[in-house]
Amino acid sequence: MNFNKCARCGCFYVSDGAVCPSCTPKDKCDISKLNTFLTDNTDQVLTVTELSSATGIAKKNISRYVAQKGFEYKKQVKL
Repeated sequence: MNFNKCARCGCFYVSDGAVCPSCTPKDKCDISKLNTFLTDNTDQVLTVTELSSATGIAKKNISRYVAQKGFEYKKQVKL
């Protein structure tokens, strides 16, 4: 296990992953909300700012999700 700094809240924790155990459920909720929004708007290419305004998810977190391996909707997000 590594000593890490949470990419979401900035706290330090000992575990694997980019976010602390407290932020993991928040990330899952945000990713679900983002996926639902992008699924419902497949004909649009949106900027991170537009996605943030539409979903209420922080721009920093949207950028982090899009950069993750396996993010399905990269073609719909203009970085």
